[in-house]
Parts: sequence; structure tokens; C-alpha cells
Amino acid sequence: MACPVQFLCRGIRTVGLVLLYYAFSIGITFYNKWLMKGFHYPLFMTLVHLAINFCLSALARRAMQCWTGKPRIILSWTDYLYKVAPTALATALDIGLSNWSFLFITISLYTMTKSSAVLFILFFSLVFKLEEPNPFLIVVVLLISSGLFMFTFESTQFNLQGFTMVLLASFIGGIRWTLTQVLMQKAELGLQNPIDTMYHLQPLMFVGLFPLFLYNEGLSLSTSEKLFRVTELSPLLYSLITLSIGGLLAFGLGFSEFLLVCRTSSLTLSISGIFKEVCTLLLAAALMGDRMSLINWLGFAVCLCGISLHVGLKTYYSRNKGPSLRQLNSKSPELELPLLRQNGDDSAAEFNDEDEEQEITLH
Repeated sequence: MACPVQFLCRGIRTVGLVLLYYAFSIGITFYNKWLMKGFHYPLFMTLVHLAINFCLSALARRAMQCWTGKPRIILSWTDYLYKVAPTALATALDIGLSNWSFLFITISLYTMTKSSAVLFILFFSLVFKLEEPNPFLIVVVLLISSGLFMFTFESTQFNLQGFTMVLLASFIGGIRWTLTQVLMQKAELGLQNPIDTMYHLQPLMFVGLFPLFLYNEGLSLSTSEKLFRVTELSPLLYSLITLSIGGLLAFGLGFSEFLLVCRTSSLTLSISGIFKEVCTLLLAAALMGDRMSLINWLGFAVCLCGISLHVGLKTYYSRNKGPSLRQLNSKSPELELPLLRQNGDDSAAEFNDEDEEQEITLH
């Protein structure tokens, strides 16, 4: 009787973590689109989110240090500027352009175009030799590319400027996630824990995005009644509260992904991400009035087939490899959070069951 109960508990836990991930991921997408309707300063919004993420990651590091009794990693300035800065700059541009695009395009077009990031991740993974060449990758590229073309073909809500921004963000996102994977797998840096990675990335991301903010939004924001020329306290508080909510959602998204991968597997996160795209499009059509033709839906289905094939290939080939550095570190006591720590026997049994799926990929 213990086995069915244990299986049921594990299933309930997995469903709960997936729903938590969906809530933050879908929530921040709709939040960004909603906020951009009345607050036309996406780069400033991104800077606020980065500042909140840094503060929350610092608090999380402090809590983890108190729990484990081990000091958290602090990089030297040399490693920080030469090894972390490229990843931080790519991440800042990816997030900044993605948020900026909400001024011009619908959620459905954003979601579909952002899915093309898999293509660029594949490309840069091959360049950095993180991915081995495989003939099936050609099929993945063709499926995703043709699906994206079908989705944008004769779209009634197509906007070239917003589409270009998201496509450029996806391209930079390929660089971002490839560099992030390299960064987290360098044992000498000690950034295997995503909380430590977030903590070190946010300041450089802020500095990297700030000049672009000054050039595009600095003057208009300084003369806007939304913040600096406000005449009453209530509009100012409203702006600050709404911006802070986005920062909490952004941190919650990263943290929920971390929990989902650590307590289940990267395969669960990848499959959940596919169904999340479907949920996002359905909600966009129902809540935001996004209009999509039959060929647009077919294009989305073709793109999902390409992404699903890529996930399947990653799973198949990862089973034939030995434990990776990331896999071993994911089982370290530092990643065991107080609320998730279980009795030794149950936890060990779960880890043994999930060994084959525990290799963490950042796709």
C-alpha cells in the first residue's frame, strides 16, 4: 500500500509544481501585455524587475546560507566582468526586447515567435559544441521554421516592428541560454545553483540595459505624469505597486522553474513548457481577443511538433550519457529547500527513480 500512496503523493506534488510554474509564466506574459497598454516604458519596467529580482535573490541566498550553514559563492571581479558579463548582457537584451515588443504585437504572435528561440539555441549549442550534430536536428529546424511561417502568414494582427523585436530577442536568447549553460557548468565558478546565478547576473543586466533605457525612455519618462511629474500620491503608488508585482512574478517564474527541475526533471519542465504555449494561446484568444485563422493554428501545431521532437531527442540521447556535472550538483544538500526536504529513505528513493531524467538543460 505504501507504493501507490507514494506514487500518488509524487504525482500530486508534480502537478502542483507544474501549476505553480504555469501561474507565474502565463501570469507574467499577460501582466506585461496589460501593463504596456497604459505604461509605455518597457525598459524602465524591466529595470525595476531586475532590481527586485536582485533583492529577492539576495534574501534567498541569505536564507539558504542560514539553512545549510555554508557561505554562498562570491565571484572575484575578474571572473565577474570577463565570464559573467557576456551572459548578463545577452540576458538583459533578450528580456528588454521581449518586453518592448508588447507595445506592438499580440500575446499569440509573441508566444509563437518566441518559440523560435529553440532554433537559435540549437545553432549556438552547435557553435559552442554543447550539442552534437544530428541529422534529426534538420527536421526540427524545418518544422519550427515552417510552423512560424504558417503562423504569421496573412495574420490580421501582424506587426513587423514587434515581430522583428521578438525575433531578435529569440536570436539573442539563443546566445543567452548557451552562455548560461556554459556559465553554470563551470565548476570553478560555483554558480550551479540558479539562485546564485540570478544574484550575480542582475546587477550587470541592470548596467547593460540602463544606457538603452536612457536613450529611448529617459527624457519622456522624466516628463511623464506616471512617475516623476506626478501631482497626486495615489497614481504614483499605483505605478510602483503594479511595477513591483511584475518583479515578484519574474522572480517567482525563475524560482518555480528551479523547483520543478530540482524536484522532478528537466524533461517535465520541457513538456510542461509545450503545453504552456497551448494554454497561453487559448487564453489570449479568449481573454485578449487575439484572432487566428486555421492556417495559423496549423502552423502552431507544426511548430509544437518540432519542439516536441527536439525534447524527445534530448531525452533519448541524455539517457545514453553518464551523470553530468549539473546532474550531480542538483542533488547536493544546498538545493534541498526546507519546505521540500523529506525523510531520507523517501528522498533517496525518488532520486534513484529520477536519475535518468535529472540532467538539467536550459532550453
